[in-house]
Amino acid sequence: MHFQWYPGHMTKARRMMQENIKLIDIMVELVDARVPLSSKNPDIDELAKNKARLIVLNKIDMADARITKEWENYYKEKGFFVAKVNSRSGAGMKEVKKLIEEACRDKKERDRKRGILNRPVRAMIAGIPNVGKSTFINSFAGKACTKTGNKPGVTKGKQWIKINKNVELLDTPGILWPKFEDQKVGLRLAWIGSIKEEILDTTEMAIAFLGFLQEEYPGALEARYHVEERSKALAVLENIALERGCLGKGGQPDLEKAGLIVLDDYRSLRLGLISLEMPEGKMFPKGTDERKM
Repeated sequence: MHFQWYPGHMTKARRMMQENIKLIDIMVELVDARVPLSSKNPDIDELAKNKARLIVLNKIDMADARITKEWENYYKEKGFFVAKVNSRSGAGMKEVKKLIEEACRDKKERDRKRGILNRPVRAMIAGIPNVGKSTFINSFAGKACTKTGNKPGVTKGKQWIKINKNVELLDTPGILWPKFEDQKVGLRLAWIGSIKEEILDTTEMAIAFLGFLQEEYPGALEARYHVEERSKALAVLENIALERGCLGKGGQPDLEKAGLIVLDDYRSLRLGLISLEMPEGKMFPKGTDERKM
């Protein structure tokens, strides 16, 4: 499966970020805790290279906590400030505010020495589509100040949002980069719903996802679908189709329908708390974990 998707509005969003980067003190980049590298836009490292940086691991309630900890350590070792949050519940928001002020402490001190007092820290919020950016901003600000949605590309235009007397946020539309150097990145983003499904082959996506679960989360498929999961992924999908009554002409398994069920079950946590990637050089943990089945 080949991923190549870069709508025109994303080119415009990147240009807008370039124009406004000089206005901010810190770049706050949201990533999805299930795919903390695949959901991180490498363009932002270049755009914000002279700014303070905060990585927010969002949707921790959907990720494997053991793996999220590995990613927290990974980004801290890279020199980022790191926060873990659940935007829907508000968990971790106090830590984000604290880290923004900590990351900009030197800048505030330089302002003070120049006689600039009480100027709020200005932060740009960035993230690829569907990492929960609008929900994060609403939770962070404590009010419904941005339009939210569960489809990629809902947020459009530029908004300044006052959090308190110390912090102002600049929201930006979600952006992806023009080319996936590693097609596995595109696949992981498709699994979590950051790429519009109508341009993808659902059956191929589901078969690849089943293969991943067989390798890294053995037992998850048997627990959910009551199927033998030690077969090839295609056979497992066929058995899930039969188990769930997804039948086409002549009683043949409807693989596309079954694939949609599997992907929806993953995104709705019915398969448990599953992360999709580990830092380079690290292995997925085996054995018991904190997933809910």
